[in-house]
Parts: sequence; C-alpha cells; structure tokens
Amino acid sequence: MDHELNTLEQLQNAVANDAGLIAYFYSDNCAPCISLRPKVKELLASEFPLMNLYFINSEKFPAISAEFGVFSNPTLLVYFDRKEYFRKSKYISIPELSQGIERLYTMMFE
Repeated sequence: MDHELNTLEQLQNAVANDAGLIAYFYSDNCAPCISLRPKVKELLASEFPLMNLYFINSEKFPAISAEFGVFSNPTLLVYFDRKEYFRKSKYISIPELSQGIERLYTMMFE
C-alpha cells in the first residue's frame, strides 16, 4: 500500500507504527524519481506486500526532508521495527534494493 504524506507528524507516526516501510523522497522535476516510482511500487507489491510505501515531495515539504537528513532526490529510507536500516539515494538499483530488504523482511514477517 502506498500513501502520499505532507506532514512531519504523518511520517513520524508511520515510522513509529509500521513494522516495515519505505519513505520515498522525490521531486516532481526529477526524472529518476518519476521513472523509479512505479518500479519500487511493483517491487513491494510483488515481493514485499506487507511493507508500506510512503511518498514525500521534497520540494513541497522541505522541513520533512531536513528532519530525516534527506538532501537529494530520489532518496529511499527503509525502516523495520522503528529503525532505519539503510538508505539509497540518486542511482538506485531495484535488484540491490530488493536484496537489501529481503533478509530483514523475512526476519520480520515470516
């Protein structure tokens, strides 16, 4: 499931309450952000259906990006059990992202 967030509190609540999630920081003027978005959605839907996906527009909500230490787009923050396990920025490989999530996802959900 994916959601568009527009307040810091929404993202903080998601991190506090979701067992696993990806926070996807993007910009409407970022070509890699636009092309990567459907690939990440498909990856989660097909391989990691119990994780949530949250989109945050860095241009519209710079305070959220700053609070989470995000200064480039796209940036993906992967959380399990309220902890950030890794982040990927700019050039993101879907197989690498999948491999990074797989072990933690298996530990949390299977």
